Amino acid sequence: MAKELPKRSDVREEDTWDLRAMYATKEDWEKDLAEVSVITSIVERMEGKVAASADNLFNTLEQSAKAEQKIELAFSYAERLFDQDQKNTAHQAMSQRMYAVYTDYSSRTAFVVPEILSADEAVLEGYFGEKPGLELYRIKIKEIQRTKAHSLSAELEKLVAMTGEMAQTSEQVFSILNNADFTYPEIRDENGDMVRLSNGNFIPLEESADRRVRKDAFEGYYSVYRQFANTLAGLYSGQVKKQIFYAKARSYASTLEAAVDANNVPSKVYHNLIETIGRNIDKMHRYVRLRKKCLGVDELHMYDIYTPMIADAAKKISFTEAKETVLAALAPLGEEYVSKVKEGFENRWIDVYENAGKRSGAYSAGAYGAHPYVLLNHNDTLDNMFTLAHEMGHAMHSYYSNENQPYIYSQYRIFVAEVASTCNEILLMEYLLAKTTDKKERAYLLNHYLDSFKGTVYRQTMFAEYEMRTNKMAEEGESLTAESLCRVYRELNEKYYGPDMISDPEIAYEWARIPHFYYNFYVYQYATGFSAAVSIAQTILKEGAPAVERYRRFLSGGCSMSPVELLKIAGVDMEDPAPVQKALDVFGGILDEIEALV
Repeated sequence: MAKELPKRSDVREEDTWDLRAMYATKEDWEKDLAEVSVITSIVERMEGKVAASADNLFNTLEQSAKAEQKIELAFSYAERLFDQDQKNTAHQAMSQRMYAVYTDYSSRTAFVVPEILSADEAVLEGYFGEKPGLELYRIKIKEIQRTKAHSLSAELEKLVAMTGEMAQTSEQVFSILNNADFTYPEIRDENGDMVRLSNGNFIPLEESADRRVRKDAFEGYYSVYRQFANTLAGLYSGQVKKQIFYAKARSYASTLEAAVDANNVPSKVYHNLIETIGRNIDKMHRYVRLRKKCLGVDELHMYDIYTPMIADAAKKISFTEAKETVLAALAPLGEEYVSKVKEGFENRWIDVYENAGKRSGAYSAGAYGAHPYVLLNHNDTLDNMFTLAHEMGHAMHSYYSNENQPYIYSQYRIFVAEVASTCNEILLMEYLLAKTTDKKERAYLLNHYLDSFKGTVYRQTMFAEYEMRTNKMAEEGESLTAESLCRVYRELNEKYYGPDMISDPEIAYEWARIPHFYYNFYVYQYATGFSAAVSIAQTILKEGAPAVERYRRFLSGGCSMSPVELLKIAGVDMEDPAPVQKALDVFGGILDEIEALV
């Protein structure tokens, strides 16, 4: 009998997040939704006169912010409940209802931005003098004006907003299929026990020292995606078509340009990344050769990519030990930072272990007015300890932004989202390397460091190139079928991993399991964020308090300025290829050291 995942009701309370920081009861949630409806009606009455006076503009922006803050909190509450058990139909309904609420609000208030855009800029400037309270919204108004070339009339904005709920279909169906509906096969683990594959245990099984287990897990897991490849291709094609629709509607040259401009990031940052990685692809191929040598295999397969290259150095790391180690590693960031992380550990910010129906992977999420929440699917591995550090980096970024910015500027742009999380990971790695005196353990840690570069810089850039290529295919009229998507993915896999890696047939279906492909050109930011974090972490370790203070200012910035300018506060200019190249130089240096050790 295979070991099954526990039901949500069987998980210990102390291992779950406490959502009462958002709402004590569902009734309180309902009350906020009722208030949103009332506020939306108030805003709606301003149609046609938003910019008619300073008072009108101020009141419209104030009420809009109030409604949006409540929607964000209510949305977060519903999504956290849904993600903890996606088999729970009541929570499914709450999640779907929030999409409907958001779409309703967006469509009924879609006139606000066009009316601000159509107002005379000199008149708006005069309003700041008439109504001092409007000064709070100056940055927001300037950001609205920045997108003027891509804004529509009030009627068309309303129409586009009405598509919002429908536009989520591909992502929602993929999520339910991937997390709730798919039944994965059983395999025998390294102890000979039957275990059912899942999104949560796939990577730990791929990390097994037993190659038979890795191969069985790899083939069994991807057999499900192969079986449903046509359906999954249809969902991804729907996602890309959605992106094309919005890009065309807003007069962007491409989906890529539309996606990066939404975060006020120049598209050259995206292209710089892919081009810089391309110039350094030899380092990735060198990594693959090193892995093949360390594992002592005649052929290196894709199911050999996660297992540690350094045998017999892996050890179990309990969640308790992981928390203690992370706290110690983050000490360079100062007592205030560490004490807040500890508070998160002690006050149930985290949902720790996998259960039946729980969303796969890990994330940090939250809403203004409540502390951040972290979802994990923790296994007692080194990688999972780094995931804990990573997600608490996100959480602390949200905490500092929420504490130091008004609601309207509290949400930092996605472009900088991966910087704080990866900075924590690098500080953890440097802490572990400084502590160890054992040559084998050091090689094992360096292997993990290499794998971080492989997974976060090279792999995510491969994903980014896949998104770029498949979106362009669709934009040029080519159908996105399972066959064409598999062909593109396999070609990229061969390009990035090189001639020493066997690109097994199953890997062509990997695109079908990646949830981030439904996030609209999100993944490139893992690679740029990692590159920026390498620079920031090294500066913190070298300079100490002054660098920490600059970093804290960056964390506290929210979206009060463009993400590229925010990073400059922390000492990194991502418009230049140099930060990515510097990170890859570090990767090359680690390769040098580990080659000398083994």
